[in-house]
Amino acid sequence: MEKKNLKAWLYLLPAILFLGIFMVYPLIDVFIYSFEEGFNSSSQTYSGIGIYNYSYILRDPYFLQALKNTFILVMITVPISTGLALLISVGLSSIKWIRNLYQTIYFLPYVTNTLAVGLVFMILFKPTAYSDGLVNLIINFFGGSSVDFIDGPYWAKMLVLCIYTVWVVMPFKILILTSALASVNRDYYNAARVDGTSKFRMFTKITLPMISPMLFYLVITGFIGAFKAYSDAVALFGTELNAAEMNTIVGYVYDMLYGEGGGFPSYASAAAIVLFAIVLTITCINLLISRKHVHY
Repeated sequence: MEKKNLKAWLYLLPAILFLGIFMVYPLIDVFIYSFEEGFNSSSQTYSGIGIYNYSYILRDPYFLQALKNTFILVMITVPISTGLALLISVGLSSIKWIRNLYQTIYFLPYVTNTLAVGLVFMILFKPTAYSDGLVNLIINFFGGSSVDFIDGPYWAKMLVLCIYTVWVVMPFKILILTSALASVNRDYYNAARVDGTSKFRMFTKITLPMISPMLFYLVITGFIGAFKAYSDAVALFGTELNAAEMNTIVGYVYDMLYGEGGGFPSYASAAAIVLFAIVLTITCINLLISRKHVHY
């Protein structure tokens, strides 16, 4: 038995070393950095240990704006993208003869370069000297006035960012949910039809419980991915996200490290730990909720 355990640990050793070097050690290092006050990047020295870095970022208007943007993005895009992906997947499952083609079409945005998709969205939403953009042309057709969705009001920019994020993440969710729906045992549906069960009741009592593990997985990864959003905002609004009021927590961390006003790894570390704590808390809440609503 001991030989088997030793063999198992030897198989796990490469993964353990990889996780330790590239995940556990950096996390511990960042945690230590976050408490080092007055850290000097040049001399690699600091003046003391305390919670000043946390108090600073929690009073920094740029961080509070980034925190607000991130939460809005998470709360809007995760449920909408998951719900739309579920509806599309259910529709795809009913047209089996062309399902593979539609899966490929829906998956294209996921494999397309993020910046390329951002440029397309800028063409759709950004007014130019020659055109107000395709979206504004549609708004004008129905009697509305043009809106600058890229450099205009905050709500317009957040709307574009949310639409962009949903568009980018939805293909992966469609692929996962389509596979989950295909794996549901058809005997359950056949038995329900014999009893005269309606399609809606079959969906709520059979389909949703059977694919609930995949739905839970997509919700968890969706929350984590949305909290790490940064490239989406850069693709739409450029690198000056603070000026555009569209920065995210990850963007704030990057700016503190490498931005024009950067060189503050202690502040960046504190912001990263706050992000880690938020994601961990929401993940734990989802795990508690899943005990009642996820059927394995």
